[in-house]
Amino acid sequence: MNRLVRGEDGRDWVVRAQMEWRAPATADDFEHDVAGSYGPGIAMIVVTTLLAVILVVWTPDQVNIPAWVLLALLLVVLFFPLRWILRRPWTVVAETEGDVTGDRPSERWVGTIRGMFTVQGEVKKISKTIQRHSLPDFDGPLHPVE
Repeated sequence: MNRLVRGEDGRDWVVRAQMEWRAPATADDFEHDVAGSYGPGIAMIVVTTLLAVILVVWTPDQVNIPAWVLLALLLVVLFFPLRWILRRPWTVVAETEGDVTGDRPSERWVGTIRGMFTVQGEVKKISKTIQRHSLPDFDGPLHPVE
């Protein structure tokens, strides 16, 4: 997702967002990274799938299973993968090369936003703030980087 935005002072800004497959490491998340392994999660998925298959296979022929029960099981199975996909962190970058005369220096602002739909709204807000004030909002998700 890329946007070209012209600030009030005439500088051209590029606002781009990129989905991260792994959460960026920060000092706050260090304790969680130490124990990080996908093994237990994969084991739980395998066990849950195996139990669901056994439930369906061993059901006697005389039992009539309504379609909504199978749909409910499917929704339960798909809930966490869909939530994982929709809540991935996005790295948002707003940068400019400065102006032609060299009066205004180049700048780079970087931040992380969580959620596919949230990032679209935030990129719009950042773009409008740059158009109005020639800088991203200091209270927003982006912070200047040197």
